[in-house]
Amino acid sequence: MNIVVGITGGIAAYKAVAVVRALVLEGHDVHVVATDAALRFVGRPTLEAISRNPVHSDLYEGVAEVRHVAMGQRAELIVIAPATAHTLAKLATGLADDLLGNTVLASKAPLVLAPAMHTEMWQHPATVENVRLLVERGAHIVGPASGQLTGSDSGPGRMAEPADIVAAALRLLDAPVAGPRDLAGRHILITAGGTREPLDPVRFIGNRSSGKQGVALARAAAARGADVTLVVANIDDGVLAADGVTGVEVVHVSTTAELQEATLLAAGQADTVIMAAAVADYRPDAIADAKIKKEKQGDTLDLHLVKNPDILKELTAARRKGQVVVGFAAETETDRDALIELGRAKAKRKGVDFLVVNRVGWTEGFATDRNAIIVLDAPGAIVAEAEGTKASVADRILDVIR
Repeated sequence: MNIVVGITGGIAAYKAVAVVRALVLEGHDVHVVATDAALRFVGRPTLEAISRNPVHSDLYEGVAEVRHVAMGQRAELIVIAPATAHTLAKLATGLADDLLGNTVLASKAPLVLAPAMHTEMWQHPATVENVRLLVERGAHIVGPASGQLTGSDSGPGRMAEPADIVAAALRLLDAPVAGPRDLAGRHILITAGGTREPLDPVRFIGNRSSGKQGVALARAAAARGADVTLVVANIDDGVLAADGVTGVEVVHVSTTAELQEATLLAAGQADTVIMAAAVADYRPDAIADAKIKKEKQGDTLDLHLVKNPDILKELTAARRKGQVVVGFAAETETDRDALIELGRAKAKRKGVDFLVVNRVGWTEGFATDRNAIIVLDAPGAIVAEAEGTKASVADRILDVIR
């Protein structure tokens, strides 16, 4: 997506760097339009390094290409952070005495505003009326929050955190009308969730997968026109409802054996197979018919586990010509280079066309709404990286394999 980030002259301008960085990491083409006042708070080199594009501030730059209009026409989203009281007033009255004002007036893209100012300015009747007018015209207001301001002041007016601003922007980009239909005519099989291997009628061996990434992939693929079969193992409550999988055929399973059967059956009709499920490597060699009682076991319980079938390797061995198989590798390795090497070894071992590598741990990867991935091709080259919501990561994965 082509996103314009407008930065105006408030002390919160330093936070805009994090907004720009997050949107770039989401895979978007970010162009910064800074006012002269903004550049007194944040340096041009910093913004250009983070955005990976030149920073624009002069209304009379690029006259030959009519840049003061062209930037707004090309924008698919405009985010202004911080939006000062002065900026809100100019936008509300349609003033265009600088490049940012011209860009907004020349655009039909959604507009996200993150106000930042002292409490008295935020609560002034003029600002209140300006915000009302902007909202009435379709602007999306994020914040402000209440908290520490400059000096010793505290109260409403603190700019929302960059993560909240980016999340609001991405929700607008997630609207169905914004997405392409570039997967129409494709049949994609996706697995999601974590398998569970029963010990007895009440206990199991499992993992912390919530199923959010796999369901996000199914939702994104369906929105882009694909016929989707989603084989769902055990997922968190509400994940299917929250992410919405309208038009997706959902097959429910629990154990690795059930996932194996359902996946191999559905793979015969799929153009692409994405194995996002977290599959248990081992299962108990025997399942107790009744609840295992600690009174009978004593202080220890010994379990004998046997290896589960390698579903991913079976898929690559049985794939037909032209079928694409995508694997996932969830690793706890903290060193980036070592993480990539683990991924390359797995990609070669499994014979996949692409491998999505992500780091997991107590607070990342599993059971969260965000993810960070590296996509490797069969030879082990990095073909994509993405960090952000699982919905945005899903689209980046689909961009690579389409």
